[in-house]
Amino acid sequence: MWFVFALLSAVFAALTSILAKVGIEGVNSNLATALRTIVVLAMAWGMVFFTNAQGGISAISKKSWLFLVLSGLATGASWLCYYKALQMGEASKVVPIDKLSVVITLILAFVFLHESFTSKSVIGAVLITAGTLIMVL
Repeated sequence: MWFVFALLSAVFAALTSILAKVGIEGVNSNLATALRTIVVLAMAWGMVFFTNAQGGISAISKKSWLFLVLSGLATGASWLCYYKALQMGEASKVVPIDKLSVVITLILAFVFLHESFTSKSVIGAVLITAGTLIMVL
């Protein structure tokens, strides 16, 4: 089931890029990011209440709070940079560079989470990097 959600995530991320590129025309990228964030916030809290998960807030540990806040800050920084890049560049070039996050995630997961770095992951990271370079150069 995780694969279905991962695939849907990719489809929605692709739609996000195309819709944002059209919607950001003539709009300050920071303002566009803030507006998008309001929609995401409303949708996320809507799902929390729809699934009746709001009771779990009190059970969140201090460590989880810290890392969720840091993750939120990283997300915000990513979105601000992404929207600015999307406003300035072509979606067909911005998006592949943004997807280098896959390679960076593999490296960070190896270093900080001690996840295994297999020959498959090395080959995949090299191919993603090579494909990105081919697409943007």
